Amino acid sequence: MHNWRRSPSGSVAAGVRIGLRQLMFSFRKKETGTQETVDWASELERCENRRLFLLLAVRTLLQCIRQFALEIEELNGFEFQAGLAELAERMGSEEKLGRIQTQFQRRAQDIGEFAEKQRSYIRDRETEFKAIIDILTKAMVAQDCENREYNLSFLKQSKRLEEITLLDDIRRLKQALSQEVEQLRAAVRAKEARDSEQIETLARQVTTLNSELQNVRNESERDSLTGVLNRRAFDRRMNDLVTRNTLKQQEFTLLLIDLDDFKRINDTHGHPAGDRILLAMANKFRQAVRSDDVIARYGGEEFAIILPGASLRNGIKKGKQICDIVASSRYRLDSLPSAEVLSLTLSIGVAAYRKGDHAAALISRADKALYLAKCSGKNRVRSEKDLPETS
Repeated sequence: MHNWRRSPSGSVAAGVRIGLRQLMFSFRKKETGTQETVDWASELERCENRRLFLLLAVRTLLQCIRQFALEIEELNGFEFQAGLAELAERMGSEEKLGRIQTQFQRRAQDIGEFAEKQRSYIRDRETEFKAIIDILTKAMVAQDCENREYNLSFLKQSKRLEEITLLDDIRRLKQALSQEVEQLRAAVRAKEARDSEQIETLARQVTTLNSELQNVRNESERDSLTGVLNRRAFDRRMNDLVTRNTLKQQEFTLLLIDLDDFKRINDTHGHPAGDRILLAMANKFRQAVRSDDVIARYGGEEFAIILPGASLRNGIKKGKQICDIVASSRYRLDSLPSAEVLSLTLSIGVAAYRKGDHAAALISRADKALYLAKCSGKNRVRSEKDLPETS
């Protein structure tokens, strides 16, 4: 009897492959040199090569889909890309086939829905841009026609003035000139009134368009679930602060925050409950920081807070305050019995800007400090001071 034990990695699939190799080895021992043994071994190798090729093809296609997905908060583009990255990672893992199939089917449906939303979004934006172009084109055409008519009227006026100069009677000459001057003044006043009206109309349209564009810009910077800044806006703020510090030194501190055991909440109570928790956390952070501090959803259950003007010491103090606020709060979900409440904790990594820092270096130190907080037991704050010297 063959020993179908697990591989050192503990995966069932790896154990099965080892078992098959042992089986082929036993066949070779019993039937050395037979055609049947060679065919079995060749078939196994062919199937393994085909499996590896198909896995590579699927992961490559998922990567291509990620690249075509627009990074727009309104479409939840960042979450969509993260979901595809997670699927690609799980495709190469040794998880049970049933779990991977369930994940793949769910993501396949998400891909179709996202593609339709993205097409709809692009169509809407094209319609808006066409409307803007149409407004500007009509305004230019109207202005051009108006100017041509105005120029023609002046040409007619100039011809009449030439005819007046041929008059011999001074009295008639003065009278004709007065009439022409008055007509010119009236034409100028009428032109000014029309121009003013057109300018006011265009100004109102431009103001409306600017307001709409500003709303779109604001929405593109906001996380659709929590209302705080999204990852792209966070990266922009970080780069702006670092660039500003090359001209004038101004300290600031970064807090990277991760909700402890958030996956358990999603698995136990469902993703809608997890979304409500994320929204509650964002509100807690708003209450805990100043109005000029920057709060962003860094990704998934991770948040980032930038504290302009704060030292590392003040950043650690603020992180501990946020940890205490969240740990001491209790949350009631619809999925829980009325008397049951949920408690949450956070792990926080803190790093301060150093002269000559790049944004990536600062984020890396905060991320390492966050990892240290997780490894140290969670529900705590760790800073770059706690890292080994090599970090």
